[in-house]
Amino acid sequence: MKNLVFGIFLILISASSFAQGNGIEEEIKELSKQKWQWMADKDVDKLASLFHDKSKFVHMSGSWKKDRELEIIESGSIWYKNAEVHDVAVETFGKDTVVLWNRITLTAHVRGNDVTTEFTVTEFYQKEGDDWKLLDLTFSSVRDTHEIKH
Repeated sequence: MKNLVFGIFLILISASSFAQGNGIEEEIKELSKQKWQWMADKDVDKLASLFHDKSKFVHMSGSWKKDRELEIIESGSIWYKNAEVHDVAVETFGKDTVVLWNRITLTAHVRGNDVTTEFTVTEFYQKEGDDWKLLDLTFSSVRDTHEIKH
């Protein structure tokens, strides 16, 4: 009888951990989706709140920190017009760290031209208090046949 009760307890604990992990994954997927919209809308106030003060951004043309990324978005020197998300994979590390990979087709206005590029974008998030903060966003140029293994 003790073994049965203990077994049920372990199953409940495992199910609870899985549900929490799955809940975090869905929360981060939604947050990432909102981030793409905020970037398209040039909503630097919401992005400033999302981006960690020490966050880094890696693009095809260089790497920089939060203030420069916000300046680029606000000025429109890169206007992230639309990120068509084809696939998303999420890995959680405990309850406070998450890595998300998006495979996207990005339409952006850069140096006076609209350009469309295939990327896999890696996003690192960390929980601070009640809020998730974006620590890193890295664009990797890929072919349209690129797959994210789940």
